[in-house]
Amino acid sequence: MGKGKLAKFAEMAKNPLVLEPRYNPTAEKADDFTLQGNWNRDFFHNQNPIVLELGCGRGEYTVGLAQLYPDRNFIGVDIKGSRMWTGATDALNKGLGNVAFLRTNIEFIWQFFGKDEVSEIWLTFSDPQMKKATKRLSSTYFLERYRRFMTDGGLIHLKTDSNFLFTYTWEMLKANDITPEVCTRNLYEYTGDDTVEARSFQTYYEGMWRDRGIDIKYLRFRLPQQGTLTEPDVEIPLDEYRSYSREKRSSLTTSK
Repeated sequence: MGKGKLAKFAEMAKNPLVLEPRYNPTAEKADDFTLQGNWNRDFFHNQNPIVLELGCGRGEYTVGLAQLYPDRNFIGVDIKGSRMWTGATDALNKGLGNVAFLRTNIEFIWQFFGKDEVSEIWLTFSDPQMKKATKRLSSTYFLERYRRFMTDGGLIHLKTDSNFLFTYTWEMLKANDITPEVCTRNLYEYTGDDTVEARSFQTYYEGMWRDRGIDIKYLRFRLPQQGTLTEPDVEIPLDEYRSYSREKRSSLTTSK
């Protein structure tokens, strides 16, 4: 029998790799959060690049990449602590000193990092949010937030089962004259050697999608600091499903 949520939350509260600060919608930083701009100095105690996994779920990528690249610091971010517990516990048990987990609402992610503090972001199997663009983690709404703490030309990785989210992100890049470094609708048939990181680890949900016969899509691009970002004005076919085992409920066939 799996560990209950209350027990997991209690363990998370004691895990030194886990931070659960409160965000403040009206402030430039989260209340009483001293790590904004000081992660390297005060938490990781080194000057290595910082990489975020937004919507990290069980934290498979955060932990896996941290093991593969000990010269980088990795922070998994999610609001669902019961899922995050898996990665946080694994990282603690493995004694990984280049891992942290931040439990918070991603909409306020800019409150936890200072200017130029983050060099890369991973979006691994994010909810495609087909009804509203501003909820998509690859939307210009969120990219503007990432600009507040990413280095100029910082890398953003999108790995997804969703044809809708992949197509939307591709159209968004085209609308803003951003050329992706990698763009493939079938990661595991891609023959280039520039997707090692994306193919090195398979998340729990990724395994389910692949077992279901759904191709994994991957985009990698650099986010410039300058320029006004524009949303694409194009209708995109909706995915035929909402999640693993549930069909989509809407009768609509496309969305912007």
